[in-house]
Amino acid sequence: MAYENLAFLIPLLPALAFVITFFVGKKTPYGGGLIPIFAIAASFLISLLITIGLLQNPDQVISQSYHWFAIFNLGILIDPLAAVMLTMVTFVSLLIHIYSVGYMSHDPAKPRYFAETSLFTASMLSLILSDNILQLFISWELVGLCSYLLIGFWYQKPSAASAAKKAFLTTRIGDVMFLAGIIVLFADLFKLVNGIIPEGVYLLRFDEIFSFIPEIAAMNATILGFEVSHLTIITLLFFGGAVGKSGQFPLHVWLPDAMEGPTTVSALIHAATMVTAGVYLVARTFPMFIAAPQSLIIVAYVGAFTALFAATMGIVMNDLKRVLAYSTISQLGYMMLGLGMGAVIGAEAVGVSIFHLVSHAFFKALLFLCAGSVIHAVGTHDMRELGGVAKVMPITAATMVAASLALAGFGIPGTSIGSTGFFSKDPIIENAYLFGEHAGNWFPYIFAIVAALLTSLYIFRLLFMTFAGKPRTNYGGHESPASMTVPLSILGILALVFGAIVVEPFNKFVNSTFVNNFVNMDIPALAEVGNYELVHHAGQEPLLILWMPVIVAVIGLLIAFVIYYQKAIDMSRFVSKDNSVYKLLYNRYYQNEIFTQLFAVKFVYEGLAMAGYHIDRFIDGIVNVISYLIIEAGDSFRKVQTGVIQHYSVAVITGVSLLVILIKLVMEVF
Repeated sequence: MAYENLAFLIPLLPALAFVITFFVGKKTPYGGGLIPIFAIAASFLISLLITIGLLQNPDQVISQSYHWFAIFNLGILIDPLAAVMLTMVTFVSLLIHIYSVGYMSHDPAKPRYFAETSLFTASMLSLILSDNILQLFISWELVGLCSYLLIGFWYQKPSAASAAKKAFLTTRIGDVMFLAGIIVLFADLFKLVNGIIPEGVYLLRFDEIFSFIPEIAAMNATILGFEVSHLTIITLLFFGGAVGKSGQFPLHVWLPDAMEGPTTVSALIHAATMVTAGVYLVARTFPMFIAAPQSLIIVAYVGAFTALFAATMGIVMNDLKRVLAYSTISQLGYMMLGLGMGAVIGAEAVGVSIFHLVSHAFFKALLFLCAGSVIHAVGTHDMRELGGVAKVMPITAATMVAASLALAGFGIPGTSIGSTGFFSKDPIIENAYLFGEHAGNWFPYIFAIVAALLTSLYIFRLLFMTFAGKPRTNYGGHESPASMTVPLSILGILALVFGAIVVEPFNKFVNSTFVNNFVNMDIPALAEVGNYELVHHAGQEPLLILWMPVIVAVIGLLIAFVIYYQKAIDMSRFVSKDNSVYKLLYNRYYQNEIFTQLFAVKFVYEGLAMAGYHIDRFIDGIVNVISYLIIEAGDSFRKVQTGVIQHYSVAVITGVSLLVILIKLVMEVF
């Protein structure tokens, strides 16, 4: 492949841009913004050329591995899965950086912003390129560090500093689980090779891991009296890491508060980088999950529940960015549900889920950048203070409509007419229906359909409250500059047409990820390792099932139109502190209070404080005893130091005499 030798530059160029911008950004135009733009543009070009090459020959993936130390390696793997992710991340990140030139124009800390976003992009690209699980974890931690720096970018604000710490600590829970999974995996692999690792073999490289899947699946551990496969334990620990990074219940609580950073940071986190890392991890290790069906079922249930759970909170939020944050959590739930459906349709689930991830990246980046455009122009993000914004910001409004249609999933089943979200989200819901038919459990399908209804409701509620009607305050406002509206327009076009154009070749391309010169996995055989059979997706669901996602999307639109545009219903009767349901949703099910008061304070803080107090008392006691003995001994020995030379001579003669006597006694004994 002509460009494979340039693959290492994909993460390296943004990393170099970070260093240059950090040190000399203040002395360059736009606060150093052009440096990461050119670097990421080059990374995008390389990614695109490699992807085009792979499309022509998907069996010959790029695999480059270099010895690191001991039995570990650094490597690059670009297969169909990695290629589409690299192209998406670099493209969306490039548009966000171009947009940021206008959005951050008045911020005095522009160099630090562009340096950190460039490092953020480099970390995500490194994660995607990793050919082994340890290297992926290191990049995973760098992504978490960058999110901490960017969420707390305006660290002078206590709320921003608090949100950054919350994100960092919450995701650490998942990271510990992920690391524990790596340790268990390595221990099992080391045991399977009897501790003998041939030179040039790296146990944590994905091809080596996948080759041992049947053996790991046969290893069992007893937990609470139940026999559990080591493979199930490992995959659940990996999924625990994904739950933290990708904002799945119950570790999703950090994501809404991550809005404290600049809106462009929110777009980067929610569309192209951090939250997609968890989905990518499950997709990358999918052969392990397919041989551990219990884990896949848990992935499906958690994803479906998260999609619905987050959507219920999105319908009551009044902050533009917070509505979109809960939308992200919900859509990530759909992606996890899509991967979980691998328990029914096999490797096709990866293509379906990743297509929704890429599609979501386009319209979610657009939604956040539209919100940023509004905030930049009018100075508020409270929807109750807006209204009529479309009159002063027509380009922003038009692209927001395109993004809303994509998020809601409008389209005509059986045709090529539809938004990008229609072609990416609806197949996940249809697969959930197949799961219900096959397994007799309809909860994932019901959760997914109800979430689709609420998705349409909250996004058109946002649209009508913000852009339609008359201004509710004297906010002024103006259209954003071209550096902001051009990226909006590009993403708006993709939100409308990307799905219809590429859905079939995209899925076919990504579904070939696990059959190439790097790995050659027999997915149905792996399913047999898990003692179940796959169902081939015939695409012959009942007509009502095909139309159901669109029907509920239309219902959600109509409800939002009647309530928030026509104002035919007086919502003050429902939006009240006296309404217990509204209070529950608005207060986010009191999750923060539960975690803070019950777990964080009572069980952790107070427990650690009490343990620390007693440990401190114990250590202080030991130190005090030792110091007392040393002081007393010093006082005693000090009396020997008289300063009279005759006394010292007597002591030396006495010591030598005793030593001679001791040596003589020893010689007589032996």
